[in-house]
Amino acid sequence: MTLRVAVVGSGPAGSSAAETLAKAGIETYLFERKLDNAKPCGGAIPLCMVSEFDLPPEIIDRRVRKMKMISPSNIEVNIGQTLKDDEYIGMCRREVLDGFLRNRAAKLGAKLINGTVHGIDIPTSSTAPYTIHYADHSNGSLEGEARTLQVDLIVGADGANSRVAKAMDAGDYNYAIAFQERIRLPEAGMAYYEELAEMYVGDDVSPDFYAWVFPKYDHVAVGTGTMKKNKALIKDLQAGIRARAAKKLEGGKIIKVEAHPIPEHPRPRRVVGRIALVGDAAGYVTKSSGEGIYFAAKSGRMCAETIVELSNKGERIPTEADLKVYLKRWDKTYGATYLVLDILQRVFYRSDATREAFVEMCSDIDVQKLTFDSYLYKTVVPANPLVQMKITAKTIGSLLRGNALAP
Repeated sequence: MTLRVAVVGSGPAGSSAAETLAKAGIETYLFERKLDNAKPCGGAIPLCMVSEFDLPPEIIDRRVRKMKMISPSNIEVNIGQTLKDDEYIGMCRREVLDGFLRNRAAKLGAKLINGTVHGIDIPTSSTAPYTIHYADHSNGSLEGEARTLQVDLIVGADGANSRVAKAMDAGDYNYAIAFQERIRLPEAGMAYYEELAEMYVGDDVSPDFYAWVFPKYDHVAVGTGTMKKNKALIKDLQAGIRARAAKKLEGGKIIKVEAHPIPEHPRPRRVVGRIALVGDAAGYVTKSSGEGIYFAAKSGRMCAETIVELSNKGERIPTEADLKVYLKRWDKTYGATYLVLDILQRVFYRSDATREAFVEMCSDIDVQKLTFDSYLYKTVVPANPLVQMKITAKTIGSLLRGNALAP
């Protein structure tokens, strides 16, 4: 037999999964409803992703080597002083990154389907196929032509509003709303942001996250995020970041306005039967930093590698227990990262006093080095005991001075 796998969604998670499956010779179908989709996203990727996923230089719009953390009272802290000459945070446009990964998967053998998945028939036995119902848009129509496809296994990579997750009864999760404006600045404004990204914190820009100004190819992305419960405030919060960065954005022209949901924690069920979720569909966006691109691509690849391994390169149909091996590996590798960032968000993003303390703490060189090393390479190198004690003391001192430890 030849294993048949459908990957629904061709963002970094889906395309990375499809590429890995296709390379192994598994019959792979990659669904994407909008081939020109430009997901609202800050677009920052860690340095390790460039090499790990073999991304060409043209994918990276800007190489950020300087960052400003800006407190509620507009105290600015420059971070990035510990970066080496060849280290940077990559800034990309999602339509460019996603298109590259999708096309590479297709060139390696994944069958790309321009279609919208509407429903999935769940089989009654452990080996019977799943039937996917979808609208085929290859003829150029929005409605599409009704079609079906039978597969042995499904990878759901269709984002926060995942229809695959709904079909498998994966359970709900809290989510945030990201709102972003792409603004083309005059030449002097773009020069200012050549290698610089800014992050703003404060109740005026977000009650639970941060706002950002990230440089792209010929514009800057200016946005904010907040939990669903504050959805009605999102335009006021966007006005807040526009006001805080007003002088730097003078003369700018809005070329695009975007909004999108962002999951806040993993779904209750990420594997059910022979369906596995990856990326935003699984809920793999980190707290505090809001990072999702690398973890999406990594989860897609890890899930696919597990399928390749436990199907013996497509010679047998994996079971639910087989697919849950991917979850065990994922949670073992990244569970602690999600936990630490969750704690950081709860401690430092709960009031303007704690945000002031957070920005103050970011001025410490040891804190910066630990933060950048863990972000750029996704490996937390333990500091020596003296440095660790210093960081702990610095954290407590910052919190006390900001009255941030008060209830």
